[in-house]
Amino acid sequence: MTRKIAVADLRVGMYVQDLNCGWMDHPFLRKELALTREDQIERIRSAGIREVYIDPARGIDGPGLDAQEADREIEQEMVAFAEAEMPKPRQTSFREESEAARRIQGEANRLIRDLMQDVRLGRQIDSERVEPVVENITQSILRNGGALLSLCRIKNKDDYTFQHSVAVCGLQTAFCRALKMGHEDIHEAGIGGLLHDIGKTRVPDEILNKPGRLTDDEFAQIKCHVVESRRILEQTPGISAIAVQVAAQHHERHDGSGYPLGLKGEEISQMGQMAAIVDVYDAITSDRCYHKGLEPNEAMRKIFEWGKFHFNPVLVHAFTRCIGIYPTGSLVRLESGRLAVVIGQCEDNLLQPLVRAIYCTRRERPLQPLDIDLSRPGPGGDRILYYEKPEAWGIDIASHLT
Repeated sequence: MTRKIAVADLRVGMYVQDLNCGWMDHPFLRKELALTREDQIERIRSAGIREVYIDPARGIDGPGLDAQEADREIEQEMVAFAEAEMPKPRQTSFREESEAARRIQGEANRLIRDLMQDVRLGRQIDSERVEPVVENITQSILRNGGALLSLCRIKNKDDYTFQHSVAVCGLQTAFCRALKMGHEDIHEAGIGGLLHDIGKTRVPDEILNKPGRLTDDEFAQIKCHVVESRRILEQTPGISAIAVQVAAQHHERHDGSGYPLGLKGEEISQMGQMAAIVDVYDAITSDRCYHKGLEPNEAMRKIFEWGKFHFNPVLVHAFTRCIGIYPTGSLVRLESGRLAVVIGQCEDNLLQPLVRAIYCTRRERPLQPLDIDLSRPGPGGDRILYYEKPEAWGIDIASHLT
């Protein structure tokens, strides 16, 4: 049984099963390793990691919670939080917004691809092209955030950089909306989200798309993209300070373990702290050439857990309110025996999202897709029992989000 322990309690002879951080946030080849030297522990500590999971069966034991106890503790905290929150309702239905969201996402993907190509060729970003696209994203999120955010879950590995930028734009916009920010701030935050990785145009493609773990030198070059993003945006007419904050601070961490400046706590702007959460959430839920993305519910558990150290816990709670306890793209089992994909949130109750029933487990056959608002009781009402693994049922989630 794996056990979660504080890094301060690590000892030589332990076996680390999971470093408990994002793939780009640790300096080791793999997320698991046997601790044979003190300098390995120091490298873990220097990476800003606060808690790890060890396997006592493969090394010496230590104090802490076993993995199941740690999971239950996080789940109880998240459920208690969800039951206490009552945000305002959405303005349009998921179905009504879906067609517009597909069009807006396609336009945004094409724009960021063009902008990155322009920057590679030494051209300046044309902010007048960015403004209307981000405004369309903002309006879609304000009408119904679930429609666009569900599409942002769908990515292909070759276009990850572009699609990640659009996803961060949408998520940052939705996050601002959940915090009840004004329209202008939401819009500027969206611009920052769309352009936050523009500095990756200064990183060689062979490093950006490397299928294995980066060397220390390659990792250092990747880190430079933040400085380059800030420089490019500061030199672009019409780009606001808010947009620059998003780009310049999305890899800073609340406990000071981030980069490029190692800012801590309130030294990081609110927009920068929000962008850090958004960027990590989308990154760890995305399939890359070197790792399989986490399911949305698993990713939210990690964000909630890391909120103790790396992220502002108040903002983690706000992001959870925005994304939901059952995030868009999660596969859940209903009390009726149906499997359903979460396609949107009920902002009155985070435990009763909008779902699309797609499979009957009792008859073991697909169903004609049926959208169900679990927050509306009535004849044949249903409720979520627990999460399911899509691969266990051979279900392609992306095909049910379009």
